[in-house]
Amino acid sequence: MRAIMLMFDTLNRHFLPCYGCEWTHAPNFQRLAEKTCVFDNCYIGSMPCMPARRELHTGRYNFLHRSWGPLEPYDDSAIAMLSASGIYTHLVTDHQHYWEDGGATYHFRYTSFDFIRGQEGDPCYGDVEAMRGVDKINYPASVFKQAMDQVNRAQIKDERDMPQAKTFASGLEFIQKNKDADNWFLQLECFDPHEPFCVPEAYKKWYDDAYEGEPFDWPGYGRAEADPGKRSHIRKTYAALLSMCDHYLGKLLDLMDACDLWKDTMLIVNTDHGFMLEEHDYWGKNIMPWYNETAHIPLFIWDPRSRVANERRKSLVQTIDLPVTLLEFFGLEKTRDMQGHSLQEVIRTDTPVREDALFGVFGGHVCVTDGRYVYMRGIGEGKNEPLYQYTYMPMHLYNLFSVPEMRTVELAEPFSFTKGCRLMKIRSGRWVKSDTHARIGYVDADHIHESLLFDLESDPQQLHPLEDEALEKRMLEKLAVLMTENDAPAEQYERLNMTRKMGG
Repeated sequence: MRAIMLMFDTLNRHFLPCYGCEWTHAPNFQRLAEKTCVFDNCYIGSMPCMPARRELHTGRYNFLHRSWGPLEPYDDSAIAMLSASGIYTHLVTDHQHYWEDGGATYHFRYTSFDFIRGQEGDPCYGDVEAMRGVDKINYPASVFKQAMDQVNRAQIKDERDMPQAKTFASGLEFIQKNKDADNWFLQLECFDPHEPFCVPEAYKKWYDDAYEGEPFDWPGYGRAEADPGKRSHIRKTYAALLSMCDHYLGKLLDLMDACDLWKDTMLIVNTDHGFMLEEHDYWGKNIMPWYNETAHIPLFIWDPRSRVANERRKSLVQTIDLPVTLLEFFGLEKTRDMQGHSLQEVIRTDTPVREDALFGVFGGHVCVTDGRYVYMRGIGEGKNEPLYQYTYMPMHLYNLFSVPEMRTVELAEPFSFTKGCRLMKIRSGRWVKSDTHARIGYVDADHIHESLLFDLESDPQQLHPLEDEALEKRMLEKLAVLMTENDAPAEQYERLNMTRKMGG
């Protein structure tokens, strides 16, 4: 048995033809849908990039206890479990966050790994003059990344030099070399179509883009610019990069056809989250409410045992289900602390594995959906506190926790999933004075005071929040049950103006 996970970052389901988009060019995603089981009700869990990847290892929610950070010593990594059981695991990725402090413990869980450098602001090329006057200490990360991105782009002479092309070449080489071997798992992970939307001209031909302004392919997170020309340009540039992803997806499907891998190889095609591309007047993710453009994600799975293809599934599933599905496929049991479920029977007969799903970001809205209604719990009139990080790995995205943050450390009693370990309880750096540019959370408190309730059946675009006291109470009870099952810290209930005993 073999398994391949092809993971794209920031893959927006609303731009895929197999999910109803009529204007993007993505024939291989349509081809993929015809060869796999397509999930219509898949949701994120913890946001953004590395919190989602922690879920891909641990099969449990991350965001109520921790923001962006490494795997913890007490975590159960499904990848490490596969490796320890004789399954060869290999990671090929151009996701530069694995190289940073906040992603430092993931890649060594694999038997082997191959990093492709140069995406976004990956600091992999030494160019003193180009970076003179811009450093990591005195400038915000966004300034440093954009300057470094220009250095990276200068290395690209043609499409073969682009990180996505190199990543697929390495992944396809692994498959070709090991197509006759048994018991392996490949995680082929592409940073695209994450911003910046750097894409060759060849893929822009599918889109009539009349934009003539200054080069612009990196929208900031926040309110979308009012200029309709820029808005259209960003949507079409994202779509062009999606078409590039589609092209390389086709190469994987071609190789699976040529090597007859469909007979015994599981294929999972997934993403960590979507992206706002002017919907609700936003660009980006993280700082706005978790609308479906970011939270409701695509998922495709081919299971060679049931051989279900060209069928849709309505059951509510999440990222935390994927590591458990992989373990079950290779004959391994999930651990006690894993909250996900194997999707084998969902694929086979659409048998539900949950009634409700929890999702959100550290310090932001805490959300719940039952597949029809989405409820986003805000903080009301408060200041978004108390808020604490629980960790043995005091690392943010780009840097270690600051000394002022570490001075707030106290030892917390063990949680149900920490195997008896008492963790460091560290006050959220948003409320700790520090001279560093640490990214503590991803939420501007101004965005999260209001609770939001939507009916996706009557309002799929989430344009009209409901005011229904009885329904809100019912969804709040569902949220409390899931938070209790996740052993949420007591202060999260206080922050969200909830009663801890609800649902308990």
